[in-house]
Amino acid sequence: MLRTEVLAGLVVALALIPEAISFSIIAGVDPAIGLFASFTMALTIAVVGGRPAMISAATGAVAKRVAHRAEVTAATDPDGTSLVYRVTGELFFASSNDLVGRFRYATDPDRVVVDLSGAHIWDASSVAALDAVEAKYAQRGKSVEIIGLHEPSAGMHRTLSGELTGGH
Repeated sequence: MLRTEVLAGLVVALALIPEAISFSIIAGVDPAIGLFASFTMALTIAVVGGRPAMISAATGAVAKRVAHRAEVTAATDPDGTSLVYRVTGELFFASSNDLVGRFRYATDPDRVVVDLSGAHIWDASSVAALDAVEAKYAQRGKSVEIIGLHEPSAGMHRTLSGELTGGH
């Protein structure tokens, strides 16, 4: 049993080296720092334990870097009665908090369209963020229409919308 555990640990450690180096380069961090951070995180988790669905190693650095790739641009319809927000990029746990703050709830017209044709919803936190956006507009008596979701994102949104509670 101990031999199997040691072998598994070595395989994971060897796989962690190129992952840490490549993710460090993607994140714009010195690879030595990425290696040290990965080793420190692995050691810490080994000693104190982790949590279900916990993200460790270099994945967190890349998630933080990619989170800011989600963009929100606004354009008023020619008649001036509605505003269209175009959201592009990957929407997941690291970008969903930023998403809620990208809208001008108080000054937007009574009808708002959120066009997600250039975005992809990856997880429940993004659905919760969209729910929060809708709720903030509803509090001000404004309507929101979400359009442009491709089928995988639309399915996740249909399944989870209104089912999540959050502190957005």
